[in-house]
This record gives sequence, C-alpha cells and structure tokens, in this order.
Amino acid sequence: MRTRLLPLLIILMAAVLLALGVPLAVSVAAAQQQKVVVDRIDDTARFAALAQFVTDRPGAGNERRDTLGIELASYHEVYGIRAGVFYRNRTSMAKAPSTFVLPDEGEVRAAFGEALLSRRSHDPKQVWPWQRNRLVVASPVIRDGDVVAVVVTDSPTGQMRSRILHGWLVIGAGEIAAMLLAVGAALRLTGWVLRPVRVLDATTHAIASGALKSRVAAAGGPPELRRLARSFNEMADNVEDVLEQQRAFVADASHQLRNPLAALLLRIELLAFELPEGNQEIASVQAEGKRLAEVLDDLLDLALAEHTEADLRITDIGALAAERVAAWTPTAQAKGVRLVGDCPPTTGWADPVTLSSALDAVIDNAVKFTPRDETVEVTVASDGDTTTVVVNDNGPGLTDEELTRVGDRFWRSGRHQNIKGSGLGLSISRALLTAGGGSITYDHHEPHGLTVTVRVPRSAT
Repeated sequence: MRTRLLPLLIILMAAVLLALGVPLAVSVAAAQQQKVVVDRIDDTARFAALAQFVTDRPGAGNERRDTLGIELASYHEVYGIRAGVFYRNRTSMAKAPSTFVLPDEGEVRAAFGEALLSRRSHDPKQVWPWQRNRLVVASPVIRDGDVVAVVVTDSPTGQMRSRILHGWLVIGAGEIAAMLLAVGAALRLTGWVLRPVRVLDATTHAIASGALKSRVAAAGGPPELRRLARSFNEMADNVEDVLEQQRAFVADASHQLRNPLAALLLRIELLAFELPEGNQEIASVQAEGKRLAEVLDDLLDLALAEHTEADLRITDIGALAAERVAAWTPTAQAKGVRLVGDCPPTTGWADPVTLSSALDAVIDNAVKFTPRDETVEVTVASDGDTTTVVVNDNGPGLTDEELTRVGDRFWRSGRHQNIKGSGLGLSISRALLTAGGGSITYDHHEPHGLTVTVRVPRSAT
C-alpha cells in the first residue's frame, strides 16, 4: 500500500512545487529584464536631453554635438551598448560605434518608428536564458513640441541572461531541497499512517493461522486507525469467546455422550447373547454404535487439539517420522501396502507429541486409501527455513474440487464413503500443526494418488 500511496503524494507535492516555482522563475526573469529596461530608459532620456539642444547651425550647437558624441562613445566603451541619435530621415546626429546604422526592419527599426510618434518604444519582449536577443529602447528628442530625432540604444543581454539563469538555479536548488524535505515528510507520514495497518494485517494473518490470542496494540497512527484497532481487538475477543464456547460444547457433549453410549453398546452386546448367533440387525446396530463412539472420540480429540497449547522445542523430525513409519508398518503390511520411509536426521521447531499425532492421522489416511500391493512413501527434507514431511500414496487421489475441501470437518469424498472413518482425522492434523506454527497442504501425486506435505519451521520465529 505504501508503494501506491507514496508516489501519489510525491506527484502531488511535485505539482505544488512546480505551480509555485514556474511563476516565481518567470517573475525573476521579468524583474531582471525590467531593471535593465529601466536603466536603458534613463540612459535614452539623458541622451535625448543632450540632443535637444544640438542644432545644425555653426557654433554652440556643434559643441553640444561633439559633447553628445563623446558621451555616446564613452557609453559604448564602458557598457558595450550601441547607442545613437538619428534624425527623422534616419541620418545620424551622433552614434557609437561608427558602424551603428538603422536597419530597414527589425526591432531597432520598429522602436525608431514608435519614438517618431512622440512616445517611448514599447517594452521589449521577454528574453529567456536560451535566447540571444538584444534589448532595444528608443526615446524621442523633442524640440518646440516636435520630434526632431530619436535616441536608440541596442543592448546585449548576456549579463542579464546570466543573472536570470543564476536566479533560476537558486529557485531550482530551493525546489529540490523542498522536494527532498517533502519526500522525507511523506515517508514519515506514510510510515506513521500505515504502521497500524501493517500491524493489523500481521495480526489478522496470525489469527487466521490459528493464533487466536494475537491482538493489535492500539498505540500509534491516526485516531481513526486506533479506533479500528480497538474495534478489531473487541471483535477478536468475541470470536475467541465464541470459538471457546464451541470447543467447550463439543468437548463436553462428546464426553457426556460417551458414557451413555458405552452403556448402550454394553446392553446391545448382552442382548446379542439372547438372540440367535449371526443376527444381522444386532451386528448392524453394534457397528453403527462403534462408529458413533469413534466419531465422539475424534470430536473430543479435535476440541482438545484446538485448545491445547503446543510445547514447542527443537525436534529431530527425521527420527520422529521414522518412528511413526515403524509404528504403522504392521498395519500397512496387514492391508498388503508397502510403507517406506526416507527420514534422514533433520531438526525442526515443533511439539513432538502433536506432530506425532498429526503424522499418525496423515499416514493412517494414506494407508487406508491405498490399494493392496501399492506403496506409501514418507520423505523428510529441509527446505530453507522449513522442514517438510511429504507423504505420497498411490490411492485413487482427489479431484481439483475435492482438494479445496480436504481437511474440512466431517468432509469425505463421495467416492470413498464405504471406507471406515469420521472425516475428522485431517482436521485434527491441521489443528495440531497450526498450534505449533506448522502447516499441511494437499496436492496430486502422479500418476495417481495424493501428496500431503507437512511443514514445520526450523527455528523459533
């Protein structure tokens, strides 16, 4: 979730910074150019003031022309700006450098035309750092209310563009710094917001795996998530209470029914002595009574398995599996099934008693459904952080749909209803393994049969 939320926050923050930075950069460029334009306006105004006293008559006018020429030459030498005063017919009164002439078109010619109309030329277009344009400013020289000449300045923009670029670099550095701070803040914010969500997810997974005592510590995050954590804990408490009541009911009911059922079976056996030998009705009632007793025993075992705390320790899984293979070998031989084991010494973190009970249920199930002269294989191996016990049989196996239901309470395949069993053995195995942090999975075994994989962690987690 963080990988989806964090990019969204970063994009939003980048958009905000761009929305602020771009107008600021434009404003910096405009301010730098306006400063240069104002300076050029002041310069042209000063030159126009000198030029309005220059006349074509010999005498003082020529001295003022010489003074104007000296000022323009000095101005060009110091600032590198071309400047000139031009009559209406485009001849020069004074100019610097001497090669400066009015072109027939372009910005200089347009500014000259504007000044002839007795107004200062329009502000030049904005010059950006990647452009090499020049700034042209023209002011009219007015004498006796008439425009007699025009002062034109043609300025290079290299220094101005450098200052604009420097300002942009400062803005860019500030934007990058702000973005880094924003990313850091976003990381802290998303971590603060999502930490309770991760804890809630882990706790939910733990409860789903059978650790019903797991709870969420409602100590951090936004108030809404803290309230959600408290509500989740209340829900978990209620679910645990309901399940505990269910387990207690099943255990009590199984225990209470065993005594009257035992008495009933005893009376049936006594009644059988008074009836002719081989009475099918009595035999059928006895078989059903024994089957009911097995179901009650399995229900009690399931309730105890779901309630009992596992005594976890480092266990030699290979030796334990080999022991269970040896224990079930006589039963398999009596049924005509070969039971073989490959159980090298391999350790795991498990409760030896509960793991033995789970393996008994799995091996019993494999032997029960494997036809005569077929083989059941038990293999122990280590795989990274887990130790596995794989039981392969060559029985009829299960369909894909049946694989999704195997291990459910009282579920049995419709094709195997004639085989003895209560449908609780694999449910008991799953409950025993879950209590110890293990798991059990089912898959097809080629060419036919079922593969049951029991996994336990190799160390405490």
